[in-house]
Amino acid sequence: MAYSKDEFEAVVASHLSGWTPATTPSNADKLKLYALFKQATNGDNTTSRPGVFDVAGRAKWDAWAAKKGSTKQSAQDAYVAELTRQKTVYKSKL
Repeated sequence: MAYSKDEFEAVVASHLSGWTPATTPSNADKLKLYALFKQATNGDNTTSRPGVFDVAGRAKWDAWAAKKGSTKQSAQDAYVAELTRQKTVYKSKL
C-alpha cells in the first residue's frame, strides 16, 4: 500500500509520541527503522562515513547507505510495514 506523505508523518508522530515497547527492540530492528526513516525523509545517504571510533554512528550510516537507490515512497511504505511488524513482535507496555 502506498502511503501519502501526510499518512507517513502521522504514523511517525504516533510512533514517537505514544508507543513504548514491552521489551527493548534489537539493535538490528532499531537500525531498520532508522534507515527506512532516513531514506524516506532524506533520500540517499550522501554524508561522509563516521570514523572507526564512532561505532553507533557507523552502524546507522551503514544501515542508511544500504537503502541507497530506494525511492522515498518505497521507504515510507517499508517503514510503516516494519513498524507494524515490530509493534506485533515487541508489543506495548500497558
